[in-house]
Amino acid sequence: MSILDDIVAFKRGEVEKQKKAVSLEELQNREFFSREIISLRHALLDDTQTGVIAEFKRRSPSKGIINANADVTEVTTGYVKGGASALSILTDEKFFGGHETDLTRARIHEVPILRKDFIIDPYQLFEARAMGADVILLIAACLSPEEVTELAEAAKHLEFEVLLELHTEEELGHICDAVDIVGINNRNLKTFEVDVDRSIRMAEQIPNGKITIAESGINNVKTIKQFREHGFRGFLIGEFFMKEKDPGEAFKKFVEQLAPSRV
Repeated sequence: MSILDDIVAFKRGEVEKQKKAVSLEELQNREFFSREIISLRHALLDDTQTGVIAEFKRRSPSKGIINANADVTEVTTGYVKGGASALSILTDEKFFGGHETDLTRARIHEVPILRKDFIIDPYQLFEARAMGADVILLIAACLSPEEVTELAEAAKHLEFEVLLELHTEEELGHICDAVDIVGINNRNLKTFEVDVDRSIRMAEQIPNGKITIAESGINNVKTIKQFREHGFRGFLIGEFFMKEKDPGEAFKKFVEQLAPSRV
């Protein structure tokens, strides 16, 4: 089994336990459940913004510990002050060291927030709403096209925007009408190598009307400029900032380089 298979298998058991522990009614009664969604689409289409979705992540299966002691409020405050168009918050605990409270603590900010997790069950959409998320992530590599459609349409009933993450051209068939934004992961899941050219080729095959963002392996302004020239509107970056002692300051310096290169 691959690490992704391990994660999904564990996630299925975790979700079943959560269903027994916390009812849908309880989730719907939580403070953030009925709040108005902040649009990631609008933020990414705004040419006055950076387009950067800054991620809070403590660790990962491939890299191990990245920044175990980072404080989510402090880091995300630095991101927002530095000009992040949106935030991405890891809520998976076992494999990424995240927690739902990371997202609720980040909800002090009036920017779109993506719940970054392995969503395989409609129950997790209600969880995400209760946490205060605006956008949910669906990962094509661990879902069938039918499952993507089912979950994306369910997300729409909860007023979410939907980000679908692709890794290969074979996954282009997972795109459906309910998907708002398509993220192309630049890193090969098998080799972990980054291939920007492959991402650009894939973007050319994405249906008109879908916003495209680049994910993973972005560590310089030149790469962002290259993606922008090919129609990408957003750039999800986490590890590059999180590996620094002060992620917020690292983000600020990155954006200072980015500003003159806007196209």
